[in-house]
Amino acid sequence: QVQLVESGGGLVQAGGSLRLSCAASGRTFSSYAMGWFRQAPGKEREFAATINWNGGSTYYADSVKGRFTISRDNAKNTVYLQMNSLKSEDTAVYYCASRRGSVTTKPDEYDYWGQGTQVTVSS
Repeated sequence: QVQLVESGGGLVQAGGSLRLSCAASGRTFSSYAMGWFRQAPGKEREFAATINWNGGSTYYADSVKGRFTISRDNAKNTVYLQMNSLKSEDTAVYYCASRRGSVTTKPDEYDYWGQGTQVTVSS
């Protein structure tokens, strides 16, 4: 059982930056892979970034690579998503997710989800 709480969403101008946080609690959290997904109105939930909690390996969607950075703070059981050079098409609800074992880009392979936080990029 893992509980996830996102924070840090808001309104930002195109070209600006925003940092999302995901605080996790529960059993044996250090063994879980973490991911960030996003969902815009009328669209499917899509992969943004993922990180292996133990190995520190990171993977990004092509649409965010070079602009977004996923990181972790194990002492705080927290995962971050630093978003730079934001574009209008980044506007979405951003979700933190967790699963045991290795990383994956598929949302249906994650077991636990946060409530989501809205990111709106104005042009």
